[in-house]
Amino acid sequence: MSLVDIHCHGGGGHAFGDTVEGTIAALRAHQAAGTSRMVASLVTEPLDAMVARIAVVREAMAHEPDLLGIHLEGPFLAPSRKGAHPPHALIDPTPDAVSRLLDAAQGTIRQITMAPELPGALQAIERFAAEGVVVAVGHTECTAAQARDAFDAGARLITHAYNAMPPISGRVPGPLGAALADERVFIEVIADGFHVAPESIALLFSAAPGRVVLMTDAMAAAASSEGAYMLGELEVTVADGKAVLTGTDTLAGSTLLLARALDVCEEIGIPRETAVEAATATPLRALEACGWQAPA
Repeated sequence: MSLVDIHCHGGGGHAFGDTVEGTIAALRAHQAAGTSRMVASLVTEPLDAMVARIAVVREAMAHEPDLLGIHLEGPFLAPSRKGAHPPHALIDPTPDAVSRLLDAAQGTIRQITMAPELPGALQAIERFAAEGVVVAVGHTECTAAQARDAFDAGARLITHAYNAMPPISGRVPGPLGAALADERVFIEVIADGFHVAPESIALLFSAAPGRVVLMTDAMAAAASSEGAYMLGELEVTVADGKAVLTGTDTLAGSTLLLARALDVCEEIGIPRETAVEAATATPLRALEACGWQAPA
């Protein structure tokens, strides 16, 4: 069983992109806990800092084929749904900003989280998708109609369903409702007991069979000790397995290990084989939705 985590910020006391050695150590921490391959997620920072972190992960990838690429969680996010992302670093997806990231990555970006209601977002989605990057709708205030426009432009994923987006309601389905109705779209979920209620996790598996992606959104404290950490440029406090921005109740990633997510799913009645698929084959299919092929 080869578990694949396509949204993870670090582990073992290290954040992806801090240093080459720390990036590899974070990968090793998750591998020791049962996850074979990973995509290294980077949080929003000023563009220069994000470009520097991309360079670090690219160098680590040259040594570690189990690092499949980079996930940029930002900087094209809605300020009102920023979560654990610094508001001063959030920007619109201008052609110049998109070019800067694509040029820096040189083909290593596997996915990027974006709010599709931002000015220029649909054009950016088309451009990223044409470059083989899976665009994930997330950290957004978008309506269902705006989400559908994003999917038609090439977006193929929802970032951590239910979190940092408008909720589903009877008359206002929001981006998650639009994704559930669109068989082209995969849906991430954090099954850690903090981010999403058990009934809501079960709903995803029932409503979108074969399209649910288990991921961790783990930060450096995963497979490490609790205490004080940094997530990008923001301070995080980890206690009782829960990571929050220091001094707030805002969740700041998780300390989840992917093997534990399988257990959580099984505990709420999801068949083990269904959960395993959501942590093995489905993440790779999600990454391949825009043409990239996972190495054998």
